[in-house]
Amino acid sequence: MPLEQAEKAELIKEFGSAEGDTGSAEVQIAIFDKRIHQLQEHLRMHKHDESSRRGLLKLVGKRRRMLRYLSKKDPEKYRALIKRLGLRR
Repeated sequence: MPLEQAEKAELIKEFGSAEGDTGSAEVQIAIFDKRIHQLQEHLRMHKHDESSRRGLLKLVGKRRRMLRYLSKKDPEKYRALIKRLGLRR
């Protein structure tokens, strides 16, 4: 259930600083966030899918680490990003 190319390109365009910017922390966090929401929807329907649940927990951990990195590197971008994504921190 990976992200479709069109969805990923839209996220890169929205959160990236340049056209081909796929490696910046903001873009990676936005992609993780979209994927997390997809997995949450999947798990609402398939409650006993433990392998997907484990993947979800791993993605949440990755997003948390990237957010911590961004908060140390650039607190203003961090605040703006969590506001845009609707995360509570």
